[in-house]
Amino acid sequence: MDFNVKKLASDAGIFFTRAIQFTGEKFGQVEKTELDAHFENLLSRADSTKNWTEKIFRQTEVLLQPNPSSRIEEFLYEKLDRTVPSRPNNEELLGHYMQDAAKDFGPGTPYGSTLIKVGDCERRLGSVQREFLQTSAIGFLTPLRNFLEGDWRTISKERRLLENRRLDLDSCKARLKKAKLAESKAAAVPDFQETRPRNYVLSASASALWSEEVDKAEHELRLAQTEFDRQAEVTRLLLEGISSTHVNHLRCLHEFVEAQTAYYKQCHLHMQDLQKELDSSNGDVFPNAFAGNPGHSMASGGSSPLDPASAVETDTLKIEEVQAPATGTRKAKVLYDYDAADTSELSLLADELITVYTVPGMDSDWLVGERGNQKGKVPVTYLELLS
Repeated sequence: MDFNVKKLASDAGIFFTRAIQFTGEKFGQVEKTELDAHFENLLSRADSTKNWTEKIFRQTEVLLQPNPSSRIEEFLYEKLDRTVPSRPNNEELLGHYMQDAAKDFGPGTPYGSTLIKVGDCERRLGSVQREFLQTSAIGFLTPLRNFLEGDWRTISKERRLLENRRLDLDSCKARLKKAKLAESKAAAVPDFQETRPRNYVLSASASALWSEEVDKAEHELRLAQTEFDRQAEVTRLLLEGISSTHVNHLRCLHEFVEAQTAYYKQCHLHMQDLQKELDSSNGDVFPNAFAGNPGHSMASGGSSPLDPASAVETDTLKIEEVQAPATGTRKAKVLYDYDAADTSELSLLADELITVYTVPGMDSDWLVGERGNQKGKVPVTYLELLS
């Protein structure tokens, strides 16, 4: 290992000198070179850009991946330069569970067939979300990360160098000021009452030494000023590049909004298709289930269920007055036990067969069930309709 003692001593001396200068500035004991107002505005703008970019970046990460454990895992894989293993997202998991449940309950049952359709829609929503996350990460998060980990680090490095150059410059100014003060004292008119010539010789020698020290300090000051000006120009150019960063981030922000718009639009279309499919299948299973309920779907353009003229309300429906229609009755197998909540409902026992039908004005989640002389409302989800 090459160990340079002289360089180490020189660096330590420079560090010590800068520390003295910095401490003196903090206590107001020494002068400090101030930057011009335009440069200070550039510094303030750069700091603001960095702070807000960091906040937007972190919060966007939370938006795209709410799970902190997953974010940590992705960060570690990125640092290790490895690909993050592909895992199903929440929507895809939900769709998978729904379809597995449908297989267990029976895909031919109303509940099972609906679970299959909803599960398929959830899996498609998960696929759309995965595409949105990938697009947003590449088009929006990556440019922000590149600025924070690339451009900003370069700016911070040059700013530190500029601060060191400023401390060196002010230290040189202080050294020159001290040397000139000592030179002026040494060159003062000697005391003519002094009778020893040796003192005159010493005084002249000290004056020459301080004059030499002033020349050396002036030379160091010129070098320090040159280094400071050069570093200030480099830092200024980097800070002025923040405007280009804003333009780049503006373009990325537009792309992020377009990705969000496309994502929500596709989700809306998938849900509309699912709703139409469910309405159609429910209409096939229960031909009159929605005929008397114009408020079942807001998308159908029907009147609101709060409209008193729309249909007969379920609460005012008198079960004892309901008559079975000539056509439209079906047999149904009871899947689970059910205890009636009031006299308008019919209690059920698992595996028994009953006759069911619908009447205008009844909620789509209920049917009228008959078992012998007993009659009452029964929930659709507790039944398996038989052909």
